[in-house]
Amino acid sequence: MLILTTKATQETPGKVTRLAKNAKLIKTIIGAIQAKKGSNILSLDLRNIPEAVADFFIICEADSTTQVKAIGDFIEKEVKENLGESAFHAEGKGSLNWVLVDYVNVVAHIMLPEARRLYSLEELWCDAPEHKYES
Repeated sequence: MLILTTKATQETPGKVTRLAKNAKLIKTIIGAIQAKKGSNILSLDLRNIPEAVADFFIICEADSTTQVKAIGDFIEKEVKENLGESAFHAEGKGSLNWVLVDYVNVVAHIMLPEARRLYSLEELWCDAPEHKYES
């Protein structure tokens, strides 16, 4: 049996594994947001920004505090059920203007439109490539 490997996988197998794990996590988070009707969904790839605290941010909006909570809770539920991973940290569930669900390498931000405009994460991390998703 012949097994082909690339130089990248030989030199950085941990990096490839982490990227595959991040991709599954991002897909699950995006799916959870879409299922709960989150809007203006995008991801920021922060891997090439030295100051970044995570590899990816996922940002979306919700129309109400009830929807902010529902999206945040559903993200945690779906990731736990589908990937067996619990959030490292979650915050904002008191005020529900901005809920953050942190999976260390991937951080989801669920925000009311006013909070999103005020904190403008996309502008703060404007060097990061972004990808938009269907709502």
